[in-house]
Amino acid sequence: MTTRGRVRRLRPLAGMSALLVVGAVGVAACADDESADADAQVASTSVLPDNPATGAAVKVGFVSTEGGAAVSLPEMRQGAEAAVEYLNKNGGGIAGKPVELVVCKQQEEPTSAAACANQFVEQKVAAVLSPGTSQGPAIVPIVVGAGIPYVTLNGVAPIELTSPEVAALSAGLPGTLTAAATAAQQEGMSKFTFFASDGGGIAAMIDQMGKPIFQGFGVELDVVPVALGVPDPTPVVTAGLAGNPDGVSFIGDAATCTSVLKAVQTTAPTMKKVLIPTCLDESVVKALGIGNVEGNIGITATDALSDRPDSVLFRSILAQYAPELSPTGYGSTGYQTVMALAGATAGITGEVTAASIREALRTAENVEMPAGGGITFTCNGSAFPMMPSICSKQMLIGKIDDKGIPVDLTVTGT
Repeated sequence: MTTRGRVRRLRPLAGMSALLVVGAVGVAACADDESADADAQVASTSVLPDNPATGAAVKVGFVSTEGGAAVSLPEMRQGAEAAVEYLNKNGGGIAGKPVELVVCKQQEEPTSAAACANQFVEQKVAAVLSPGTSQGPAIVPIVVGAGIPYVTLNGVAPIELTSPEVAALSAGLPGTLTAAATAAQQEGMSKFTFFASDGGGIAAMIDQMGKPIFQGFGVELDVVPVALGVPDPTPVVTAGLAGNPDGVSFIGDAATCTSVLKAVQTTAPTMKKVLIPTCLDESVVKALGIGNVEGNIGITATDALSDRPDSVLFRSILAQYAPELSPTGYGSTGYQTVMALAGATAGITGEVTAASIREALRTAENVEMPAGGGITFTCNGSAFPMMPSICSKQMLIGKIDDKGIPVDLTVTGT
């Protein structure tokens, strides 16, 4: 899907592999423009409430991945800005106070990312939000060193997954593996193969983390590394399928996913697939053909099109404040990050500060992820004790429809 808000697509660069692998799992799958717009039009919306925020504004920093040569996703910022408009005019703000979103655009490289972190400190923001970036190592030490809590939808770097001053709201890689294992069990699979881009040690992480997870679901897991930039992965795929798995998945960038799944399609055309959103990107689906995607299982953390009240609210807010964004695009990540902060801090009384936000994040339990299909988060370090920043074990799985979107979603990791 190429939404009107998407000005540049991700390109499969080695330095971006971690962001593509983990950050993308929070994005709803994308169909083409016309089908996605049609879905959005028939999906219900509602009248927004009338509960304007009052008092002194709370400054909140927002890391926008925008303007770089490799990647630019302004719709993440646009989704966040729509959420702020809603909170200030309709939704009671953060603990009753309006939000001033301090946006800083960084280009997915350390210099601009560190400059943003320093800007947030200078602006004395009460929290820093990020839908997901590969530049956590450049941002987090500066921000948390100044006593500012850092909230990311998708934690990528180790510092974003282990720091007590970080709240990584979504389940990330551990949750993706749990969702894939759940899908494999539900589909009656006994053996499963994960192909994984070998950049940044991702394949080794999946092997170490994934095997015990799959074993807990009674499924044997084999992890097959795929070298970044390999021109033809067919020999690797053929070797990976030699053990006759019942299903496969891939974690990595969209271009490599295309080549791997094409090789799977050629070698084992009836093989069942469990696909993360990167592998449901417009370019992948177009290359494979919707007939080779439809009916398989998709993983996501966003419920954009159901009739759940939080999904209806999401669409209604976009319709009012960001009509150029599709509900099934990357704008959902910025929206979810802002709205999740508002949900987690709803119990704050008195002044909204970095300290009160930090305490609210640590103590809030089972907060519903906005447009999350029933996913909840609790940021007390209990979700994955080895990665205490991660706040949830839950993801969504569903059958992929004829537009390349997972539907009839169920929550995994409960």
